[in-house]
Amino acid sequence: MLQNVAAVLLDGAHPFELGVICEVFGIDRSDEGLPGYDFAVVSAEGPTLGTHVGGLTVSTPYGLERLEEADLIAVPAGSDFVRREYPPELLDALRRATGRGTRVLSVCSGVFVLAAAGLLDGRRCAVHWHHAAELARQYPRARVAPDVLYVDEDPVVTSAGTAAGIDACLHIVRKEQGPEVANRIARRMVVPPHRDGGQAQYIERPLPRSSCDTVGEVLAWMEQHLDEEVTVEQLAARAHMSPRTFARRFQQETGTTPYRWILRQRVLLAQRLLEATDETMDSIAWRAGFGTAAALRHQFVRTLGTTPHAYRRTFRGPEAAA
Repeated sequence: MLQNVAAVLLDGAHPFELGVICEVFGIDRSDEGLPGYDFAVVSAEGPTLGTHVGGLTVSTPYGLERLEEADLIAVPAGSDFVRREYPPELLDALRRATGRGTRVLSVCSGVFVLAAAGLLDGRRCAVHWHHAAELARQYPRARVAPDVLYVDEDPVVTSAGTAAGIDACLHIVRKEQGPEVANRIARRMVVPPHRDGGQAQYIERPLPRSSCDTVGEVLAWMEQHLDEEVTVEQLAARAHMSPRTFARRFQQETGTTPYRWILRQRVLLAQRLLEATDETMDSIAWRAGFGTAAALRHQFVRTLGTTPHAYRRTFRGPEAAA
């Protein structure tokens, strides 16, 4: 159970990335019926740390010993993380933590701390696209994914830029405490409750707002009609574009194809139904647009590496309805 969370800082910490972690785990929302976390900001380099914002410092009474009791250790970004060396005692603490099953999260350049501790060796990991080449150069045993929002290689979770850190934090809450808790926290933060980690980090060639709005309307329609079979030609007609233009703009805006986008949304809907309802596999398959339980199982295994039944047991226990 996720109860004890520590954000560990080094000199030059980025306040915004720290704020992301504090917003999700550091605010007491127990009066709203949400779980509370025993949260602490921990320093790896003395009681007072500088930040990359001029004149702003962070003081905390907690040292690295506080990490020993944490269920989740979060490492936000910091200045010169790409080049600097890290305290050996911090790297040792992170290795011990993962050894006992503690989950470790990095936000943006915090991933270099995890890499220095050897926690990315053989693991797929996310990083801000700006740092991807350097991370791969310095740590060739890490399997760098430069174009995704976050990667969960339990117990190590890595995320790209600042907003991706929000996604990764909510993903952990969703995984540990269910979609309702994650959705309610997201609602308070006024952010999307869930973005798939495999989404593209950024738009390589930004489009005029009017064009994005047009594609956005089609996306909203697709999300409301996941149980229907549609073609690129039909979607392009809704967007008042040629199929070729629509496919190109769709790729630019979402980082994927219409087929892959709608498949991902169908899997996400199936996940939510498996987590929150007792509906049968046939019913979930129909509602999510897969048609049959066999097709649902095939795509679920292909996308998530597990079966729908196993996924439901993970979130709802072995007594969950089939």
